[in-house]
Amino acid sequence: MLRVAEGLCNDGKHMNIILDNNIDQIAGIMAGYGAPAYRAGQLYKWLLAGVGTDGMTDIPAALRDKISNDYILNPAKIVKKLKSKDGTVKYLFELHDCNVVEGVLMKYKHGRTLCLSVQVGCRMGCVFCASGADGHVRNLSAGEILGQAVAAGADIGERVTNLVLMGSGEPFDNYDNTIKFLRLVTDARGLNIGRRNISVSTCGLVEGIKKLADEGMGVNLSISLHATTDANRQKIMPVAKSNSIAAIMAAARYYFDQTGRRVIIEYCLTKENTTDTDAKRLAELTRGLSCHVNLITLNKSNFSKADCRVGLRPPRNDIIIGCTKDEAKAFSDKLTQAGVSNTIRRSMGSDIEGACGQLRTKFVRCKEGENKS
Repeated sequence: MLRVAEGLCNDGKHMNIILDNNIDQIAGIMAGYGAPAYRAGQLYKWLLAGVGTDGMTDIPAALRDKISNDYILNPAKIVKKLKSKDGTVKYLFELHDCNVVEGVLMKYKHGRTLCLSVQVGCRMGCVFCASGADGHVRNLSAGEILGQAVAAGADIGERVTNLVLMGSGEPFDNYDNTIKFLRLVTDARGLNIGRRNISVSTCGLVEGIKKLADEGMGVNLSISLHATTDANRQKIMPVAKSNSIAAIMAAARYYFDQTGRRVIIEYCLTKENTTDTDAKRLAELTRGLSCHVNLITLNKSNFSKADCRVGLRPPRNDIIIGCTKDEAKAFSDKLTQAGVSNTIRRSMGSDIEGACGQLRTKFVRCKEGENKS
C-alpha cells in the first residue's frame, strides 16, 4: 500500500464514508444523533460542495464533531494537480487509506467532463493502459467515486456537467459500487447529473453489459473493442479470452434494445488493426447497430528510472505500435466510406500524463523509491 505521509490517512482505523449514503440514509444518521430531520439536507449540501466541517456554518459544532468522529466526510482529496496547455486538468486523489487514484477534467463547449476512477489499479491487463501496471489493489466504494466529482467541482468552483467512468479500473469488475454511485449521482436531491451526461466504459465484460442494460439506468455505454478478430484482441486484452467479439456485439445490441442509447465503440489505432480488411470487418461488426466508433490515437509514454517512472512503456512497443495522424485519418476515411459513423478522438492532456494510470504510476513508484532510501 502506498503511504503519502504518516498521520494523514485513516488506514489504522475503519471509518465509514458518509457519501456512500443517499439523503434518506443520511436523515437516518442524523436521527441517530438526535438531530432534527432538516439537518440531513444541510449536511448533504455541504458534503456535495466539498466543504469541511469548519465551513458547515449552519450546523452546530457539537453535531459536526460527532459526524467527523464517526465518518469520513471528504473521501477523495486532491494531492496533486497538473494543468495542460489545452486546459485539461489531471488530478491525483488521495483516499482515506493512503491509496491514490486519478481523474481528468476536460473542458468542452458543452460543459466540463470529468473522467473518474472506480478501482485502485486494475486487473484487466490491457497492454496499452498504465492503470494496471501494479495490478488490482482494491475497489472504490460508491462514495469514493462520488467524492472525486465533489473534489473536482470544489476545485474549479463550478458544477461538473458530464462524467465518464473511464479512469483506472473496470466498472463491471466493481459492479455493485458502480451502480450505487450512478444512483447517487443522478439523484435529483444530489448532484443531479443527467443520465445522458454519464458514460460507463468497459473493456467488454459481456455479463456486465447485459446487467447494466437491465438496470433501467439509460446511461451511455462505451465498449473498448480495439480489434476486429478474437485472435488479435487476445494479444492486447487478456479479457478477450473469455469475452468474444461476437458475444460483445450481441450484448451491445441488447443494450441498445433495452435502453435506446447509441453505443460507443472505442478503438485504439495500431499498425496491426488498421488494415483495409480491419475496416471491412469493423463495418460488418457494427452493421445494423446504432453506434459510433471512437478512434483513439495511443499516448506515447516513455518511462525512465530517472524520473521514478515504472519500467513499462505504454503502448508496449514490442506488442503494439501506434499509428501516425495520416494513417489514422486514412483508416477513418475507410470507415466513413463503408458507412460507419466515426471520429478520431481529440487528444487531450498528453503533456501532463493524461492517459489512464500514468500519473498514479509515477507517483506510486516515486513514493516507493523514497521509502526505500
